[in-house]
Amino acid sequence: MRQGDWLEEVRGLAPASVDLVYADPPFNTGRTQRASGGAFCDRWDSLEAWIAWLRVRLEATLAAMAPAGSILLHVDWRTSHYARVLLDDLLGADGFVNHLIWSYGLGGSSQRRFARKHDDILFYTLDPERYYFEAPLVPARSRRLAGQMKKATDVIEIPALNNMARERVGYPTQKPLALLELLIGACCPPGGFVLDPCCGSGTTLVAGVRLGRRVLGIDTSERAVALARARLASEVGAYDRGRCPRDSSASTSARRSSMSM
Repeated sequence: MRQGDWLEEVRGLAPASVDLVYADPPFNTGRTQRASGGAFCDRWDSLEAWIAWLRVRLEATLAAMAPAGSILLHVDWRTSHYARVLLDDLLGADGFVNHLIWSYGLGGSSQRRFARKHDDILFYTLDPERYYFEAPLVPARSRRLAGQMKKATDVIEIPALNNMARERVGYPTQKPLALLELLIGACCPPGGFVLDPCCGSGTTLVAGVRLGRRVLGIDTSERAVALARARLASEVGAYDRGRCPRDSSASTSARRSSMSM
């Protein structure tokens, strides 16, 4: 874990070292996001200012990425179209792999529009010929395939965390572990290096450790860094006590080394 700005911290990474970047930056909602576990300001003077903020950070990150590395950029309806044009500009249109829809279900409704119940995750790669991908399997829903698994589509249906969820730590915009486990398992090679430059409470890092990947989180918030470190320590401790045998291929020592990056 590193406390600091994405732009400054990523410049210190070894060249060609990052296999997967998962970035869940502020969405430019115009609000301060608050919860019991922390808060952050999600406001820019203009959409153009937000795009400029994101561009310079993505540009700096590219130097640290492996030649066949991939980016998952998590945004929403406010900026997804602008973010896709930005990624086309930085990586080329051939670098586009998927426009994923995370359909989460929770939230309010409106009398003025269809209810907004999804986020957008843009999947790009530096090398369209060599990037890693292993199609995740999800339960089939048709009667014909009842009880079987099928390859996931570009619509990912995983519920958002409700207020009673056991994994909730009270941090605003916390994402479910199931979502990050699916994305990392699909897009980062075994033993690969996952970077989350806006890591919040550390869900990406916990998911990566569970899957035997090396991880690094960056966040400007002291509270976020403390939460993420505590979650990682708890995760490694659970493996030490033999309570989380989900990934026998990754040793406890490897998990410990991933936390120290």
